[in-house]
Amino acid sequence: MTEQGVRWTAEQVLALAPDDVSRKAGAKLGEAGPWSQTGGSASGAVWGLCKGSGATPYRTVVDLAGPAYQCSCPSRKFPCKHALGLLLLWSAHGLGEPAGAPDWAADWLARRAARPARTASGPADAEAARKRAERRAERIGAGVTELERRLADLLRGGLAGQEQAGYAPWEETAARMVDAQAPGLASRLRELGTIPGCGPGWPARMLEEFALLHLLDRAWLGVSGLPEPLAATVRNRVGLPSSAQGETVRDRWLVLAQYDSVSPDGRLTTRRIWLRGLESGRPALVLDFGPPGRAPGLALPVGLVLEAEARFRPGTAGIRADLGDRTAAAAADTRAPAPAGVSTGEALDAYGAALREDPWLDSWPVVLGPVIPIPGDGAGAAWQLADAQGTGALPLVSGGGRSRSAPWQLAALSGGGPVTVFGECGHRGFTALTAWQPGSSEPVPLL
Repeated sequence: MTEQGVRWTAEQVLALAPDDVSRKAGAKLGEAGPWSQTGGSASGAVWGLCKGSGATPYRTVVDLAGPAYQCSCPSRKFPCKHALGLLLLWSAHGLGEPAGAPDWAADWLARRAARPARTASGPADAEAARKRAERRAERIGAGVTELERRLADLLRGGLAGQEQAGYAPWEETAARMVDAQAPGLASRLRELGTIPGCGPGWPARMLEEFALLHLLDRAWLGVSGLPEPLAATVRNRVGLPSSAQGETVRDRWLVLAQYDSVSPDGRLTTRRIWLRGLESGRPALVLDFGPPGRAPGLALPVGLVLEAEARFRPGTAGIRADLGDRTAAAAADTRAPAPAGVSTGEALDAYGAALREDPWLDSWPVVLGPVIPIPGDGAGAAWQLADAQGTGALPLVSGGGRSRSAPWQLAALSGGGPVTVFGECGHRGFTALTAWQPGSSEPVPLL
């Protein structure tokens, strides 16, 4: 377990904030003034009472092993500003010698410790489950056949009219795929609906997405004849739940990046957390989701090391994982150096190899280095990350939940020299997420 005395940095705490408003509000509560009865345990928890606008102070407790948060305030954000303020106070000054928790904090911590581990349980009636799976497969097949007809009709009529048609027809078709129990297809259709009119070259981009969607449709209709790893990928892309029987890897995982994205319809927030095993060198993608108005619950600051068990899901190019047993908690580990980087050519080779397992993969996690940020020419040419040896370069693209300021941050960090950069390498270029200056083990998230 992480000891309460191993403190995070202020940057790591603020990286947990669900939004800028919470970040600023939490920073204001990072001083001792509003707090009383603060303390922490040797097993990895901190707590305190924070004075608010009412007569009763808010009771705030954080389990550093999650991290997980509990506060009596009415906020629906996780972590709330009080949890952020408490962590900032702990980060800056510590909370004294480890002590026993007050009853209200001890009760919550005890309930968390007693919570039974989730275990996979088979259906009580295997035959009934088989029939349900067959009925769902038939519904998906009918939905795929209908979708193929729609794509064919659109291609016959040409794409020029899509800009005037608007988003509504795509949302209607996506809703039909939801009815067909194929949420993965529905998600791809909603993304398709956002392409028309999004900028120069949108018809070519839309045609590319049509081709990938057609490939997925045909793969589903012939899924019974595919090799099992590819069949699992197809089922996953269509939207069927992944099997829990994947490979399990226990390691010390370095958090490389964390960012949120919102679905085109605004109904779901997806948090992507990239990890890298310090012993295995294996990358892992952990996803968490939040309903409208609420941020995802899982938050792991960039730069932390998490000793945990990762269960990799079949059919996800060996990348998607769920965190299991975390008997050792997240902790700042200043001994963890910046990960070793590869050249831009090796990054493209890695992405190409991953595409053989999952043809619908948008990108692949890569650490580049040493590379030098090269500004665009001001006439529309993109920024690039060039190998320090001058052997190749990748265009920088915006995305991944990051703003267009990321290239300028990279330029400021590099000062014209080489840096190490983690990000996602895809068919449109490289999305930079985190960077390290030469000789530094401190990661810098690119906001």
